Amino acid sequence: MSTTDPTEIRIPTDLLPADGRFGCGPSKVRPTAVAGLAATGTAFMGTSHRQPTVKSLVGRLRSGLSELFELPEGYEVTLGNGGATMFWDIATFSLIERRSQHLVFGEFSTKFGAASAAAPHLDAPSIIESATGTHPSVQPEAGIDLYALTHNETSTGVMMSLARPGGADADALVAVDATSGAGGLAFDPSEVDAYYFAPQKCFGSDGGLWVALLSPAAIDRVRRLGSRWKPASLDLGIALDNSVLNQTYNTPALATLWLLADQVGWMLGKGGLAGCAARSSRSAETLYEWAAASSFASPFVVKPDERSTVVGTIDLDASVTERAVCQALRANGIVDTESYRKLGRNQLRIGMFPNVEPDDVEALTHCIDYVAERLA
Repeated sequence: MSTTDPTEIRIPTDLLPADGRFGCGPSKVRPTAVAGLAATGTAFMGTSHRQPTVKSLVGRLRSGLSELFELPEGYEVTLGNGGATMFWDIATFSLIERRSQHLVFGEFSTKFGAASAAAPHLDAPSIIESATGTHPSVQPEAGIDLYALTHNETSTGVMMSLARPGGADADALVAVDATSGAGGLAFDPSEVDAYYFAPQKCFGSDGGLWVALLSPAAIDRVRRLGSRWKPASLDLGIALDNSVLNQTYNTPALATLWLLADQVGWMLGKGGLAGCAARSSRSAETLYEWAAASSFASPFVVKPDERSTVVGTIDLDASVTERAVCQALRANGIVDTESYRKLGRNQLRIGMFPNVEPDDVEALTHCIDYVAERLA
């Protein structure tokens, strides 16, 4: 076992990334965005969210997201407070009619299934689970009115393609937890009915807000279930009514809204969803090729087409511990490369969201090599 103190390792400055933030949420926020928010002075922060200053920004945000995702006619960008965790509860009241099916392959996909199972007004959900590091496939069942998918499992670094399940009931909805994938993974929005996320990953903003892209079929379901009792804060119909007025039901965090809107503009300037997905794919190619060639590291996800291009998980062998590597990196200004706490693996987890420069991911691999050599 190495006796080297990881915090005493000094990585040469010419190896260091320009920005050492590789967290998977909250993720790197662009310094220019923070400076832009500060430059608003007293004109934005501390003003009413019911007045034109904020409502016009929300309108620009909703329009920008529609453009970014190339939403089909009739889809609505809806938003509210609470994050994606809140949206799971919202869905149990406003999107699941009687019974849902959940693909479970990590910490976060598990939680939506649990929320559905706990709801006393719903039938027991169908849970389809696969081993950690893989994802299961939809199994169409009669009576399932909502299929719950996860575009990218943040805890394990597994991504999946999105498609409507063949053989499903004609009125079944497809709801997708896209918190760590939205904005960094390409998909066809016509294949889904509720694509929801929080902005602290690919969108380089802060948490506490949920955004949902709703299809006409999802909107019809929301309206049909409008008479079902639900707390106002969990009523997707109320959120939808407020969103089309470019506001939220209750007071939002204005800084979160501003950073999100600014990020959407930045992403459109980078070529939209295709351009941003390409940036993340370039980073992922660098990371996984490095790991595959390494003597002490390897990609955790076995199937290449299931390896996330926005959240990379890299296993380390026993000669190098994740704790020591991350301590050394952190001492050199490279932060948030730790594995997901509940996964319990000797593993690094690297955020490769569009904000992260692909060149910085390459620099990170050189820094890990430098540290590992001194720890072995």
